[in-house]
Amino acid sequence: MSWELWSVGLGGAAGAALRYLVDGAVRRMVSDRLPWGTLTVNTAGTLLLGLVFGITSATAVPPQVWALVAVGLCGALTTYSTFSHEVLALARNGRPLTAAAYAAATECCALAALAAGTLLARALPL
Repeated sequence: MSWELWSVGLGGAAGAALRYLVDGAVRRMVSDRLPWGTLTVNTAGTLLLGLVFGITSATAVPPQVWALVAVGLCGALTTYSTFSHEVLALARNGRPLTAAAYAAATECCALAALAAGTLLARALPL
């Protein structure tokens, strides 16, 4: 088995555990009328991905590091399947406008976080 595959697996395990912990903490802190935990992990994960992308654009990063952080950690921290399920659940529960607003907010937050992470990485003295 390659080191890159092991790196993806290790990063994925860490990302899944982190997603579980952050989602649970956010759900305990705020109202459960919206899936704030999923919005939080998706935004944080894309911010981290933007940082990693920005850093790797400026410096040479070994493929194992990219596999560990970008593919494994960020891939497991963010969750498109849960997001999709939550949008569908909101719509099925008679809240189609809330579902649409949540979907739009998630996409906007993710894109803004990705851009912010990339810009922040470029501002770092590497």
